[in-house]
Amino acid sequence: MDFTLFSLIFIIFLAFIFDFINGFHDAANAIATVVSTRVLSPRNAVAMAAFFNFIAFLVFGVAVATTIAKGIVEPTSVTQEVIFAALIGAIAWDLITWWQGLPTSSSHALIGGFVGAAVTKSGLTVLILPGLQKIIVFMLISPVVGFILAFILMSLTTRLLFKVPAPKINWAFRKLQLVSSGFYALSHGTNDAQKTMGIVAILLFSKGYLGDKLYIPLWVVLMAHLAIALGTLAGGWKIVRTMGKRVTHLKPVHGFSAETAGGMVLFFSASLGVPVSTTHAISGSILGVGTSLRATAVRWILARRIVWAWILTIPASATIAALTYYLVYLISKIY
Repeated sequence: MDFTLFSLIFIIFLAFIFDFINGFHDAANAIATVVSTRVLSPRNAVAMAAFFNFIAFLVFGVAVATTIAKGIVEPTSVTQEVIFAALIGAIAWDLITWWQGLPTSSSHALIGGFVGAAVTKSGLTVLILPGLQKIIVFMLISPVVGFILAFILMSLTTRLLFKVPAPKINWAFRKLQLVSSGFYALSHGTNDAQKTMGIVAILLFSKGYLGDKLYIPLWVVLMAHLAIALGTLAGGWKIVRTMGKRVTHLKPVHGFSAETAGGMVLFFSASLGVPVSTTHAISGSILGVGTSLRATAVRWILARRIVWAWILTIPASATIAALTYYLVYLISKIY
């Protein structure tokens, strides 16, 4: 096997490693509420989430993957070194924030890494500004929309059921939360696995393996969903504790409202082909549920720490990727 083909296979493997890390880093997005409300055991929750992660492409196709492949950086300027540096930037930031138990966005980590590496290689002109602007707008509005939807849904539920005994409400919403958690896991897989598909597809295109047209091969779709499903099965319990227990206290009715609101945000964005953050969507929804009860139900100090991690994600991953690309460039000059 020649070195060029070996390096290509290695980078594709690294992309699926990122997808696996994305799965356990973002497992909290799909299962934190259903685990913290004790509707499902952790083992059953991750099994359910992994299943819906895997089948998600059957629902929405690959619109988000196409955006990643074509809508951020000019495909003709992408090289193996750019993709390698982008993945290192994203993986490093995911592992740092996972270790700290902070629910940050793997989507934005990868986008930041991609931008940082590409700009270091070719300059700012390589960026596709309309695509980036759309991503940034949705990055800002997705947690706000999740917050508002969850606040409204929880408030309406409280008003409609205020005369119903609490045991009956808990019994009913324990059943309903099985539906909402599956709904959210499906939307999570639809959004998150597709980022890796786009990265692998643009790499294959840059090496001439896709011909003149950039598309997402079926084997890439299946491998990406398998990797994120396996990562979800591995679980990211530090972030699960942060999302499900430390931000606010959740009961089944709260979990149902948060998951439904977050899933609605993700389904809408996926239908537009916009890669938004599942972390932002569910975090905003959980905060909306907590605030609907009373403002003091939310641990705002922790919420501020999470928001700061969100803000730092793109510049931090972009910086790591830029340094990685520059290091690879220097090594290539030496050898």
